[in-house]
Amino acid sequence: MRKTLIGPRMRQLRREHKQTQAEMARSLGVSTAYVNLLENNQRSLSVQMLMALSDAYGVDWRDLIKDESSTLLADLRNAMQDPVFGDVPPDLQELRAAIDHAPRLVEHFLDLYRSHRTALEKMMRLGSERMPADLLSSSPETIIHDFFRDHANHFAELEAEAEKLRAAEPCEADDVYAMLKTRLRKVHGIDVRTGPVEEMSQALRIYDEAEQVVHLSEALDHQNRVFQLAHVLCLVELPKVLEGLTAGSGIRSETGVARCHVELANYFAAAFLMPYAPFYQAAERSKYDVDRIAATFNVSFEQVCHRLTTLQREGMRGVPFFFLRVDKAGNVTKRFNATTFHIAEYGGSCPVWNIHTAFRTPGVIIPQFVELPDGERFFTISRTTERPVFSRDTQDRRLALSLGCELKHAHRLGYAAPFNTEDLRLFAQIGINCHLCPRQACSQRAHQPLFIELPIDTKRRGNTRYES
Repeated sequence: MRKTLIGPRMRQLRREHKQTQAEMARSLGVSTAYVNLLENNQRSLSVQMLMALSDAYGVDWRDLIKDESSTLLADLRNAMQDPVFGDVPPDLQELRAAIDHAPRLVEHFLDLYRSHRTALEKMMRLGSERMPADLLSSSPETIIHDFFRDHANHFAELEAEAEKLRAAEPCEADDVYAMLKTRLRKVHGIDVRTGPVEEMSQALRIYDEAEQVVHLSEALDHQNRVFQLAHVLCLVELPKVLEGLTAGSGIRSETGVARCHVELANYFAAAFLMPYAPFYQAAERSKYDVDRIAATFNVSFEQVCHRLTTLQREGMRGVPFFFLRVDKAGNVTKRFNATTFHIAEYGGSCPVWNIHTAFRTPGVIIPQFVELPDGERFFTISRTTERPVFSRDTQDRRLALSLGCELKHAHRLGYAAPFNTEDLRLFAQIGINCHLCPRQACSQRAHQPLFIELPIDTKRRGNTRYES
């Protein structure tokens, strides 16, 4: 059984109460030496001591034993691989020691590093024409993405509510649309109407709260009409749950909170249409065949990809996936992540990654093994998805999706089965983006990297104009 060590949290608790170790020892009825051992992680926490701390200082025992060290370790390891820190990063033992003995310092360091990365990304994205105030403004998109990532893209409260509602309204996958319409009408007095595109003012769904009507655009296919009704059901039945989840999110603006509620309602809709246990079992049984799973639950390919990133329930964990969606210009339009990897956080702009070549073969799943400059390896599948088409002017509005996982999980996916992962030639050498990629002699380089100088020799022409 894993030992519970709470040294830094115990030290922080003591300092918050302005106590010495001797004073804390008296409060807990133990020796000063024992408090010292606990604070230095030289003794594990007993149940009796946990209860004594909870009673003496009025803190929730779950907060005391909450272990965030694995996330901190992954974040710190990723940060230290940034070229700005040089060629010899600290080893794992050093990183773990920093987390064990100075977790608050590590958290502040990571906050500073994220601020550095955010400022750098905004400068790269906005260029020199914008005012400094624009560069310094905080992006609600980033805050919401971090909020989901901090929860490992899994919300147990929404899972429980989705299961409760499905149990209250049992039905087959083919009947979910009718069931949702009936529940909205009988429980909430809300009618559902499908309207012409011309009457929808460019919207795909409008919930008229005053008239108690949900208007759905006829541009939506069946799967997306069902998804939109499940989304509305969350908004009308679970407003307090949404408010509770966002209360501690750090999101301050009304627009940001509203956007977060939209994303959480989307999460609920996916959990409602694809209940956790049956979905997990279907995924494992089919070796994560996305088309098979989509057929089982009568949902879209993209909806399954989104749902696969949420399988983080203790005792029933799926493959930890990341998911990206890009448009034809390479802009990332959706990003979900159950991992702590750079490729999921910042990737999507490398032309060597076949998420971009997926546009050449619409509807075809393209597998690829990739390797980042730091040596991390992943397996990804990429495929296009269609946007609603309702006139000749809205044709060919495709997006490309990529679903990926760390190489060590690839054996669980049927898509990876035909490949020999021992063959080093299998791995495409990709980067996060050209600005951050240190690779030399890459024929696809589009920008000079920010952190290294590529060699230039006037007597030699390399693969690109950026290096010889």
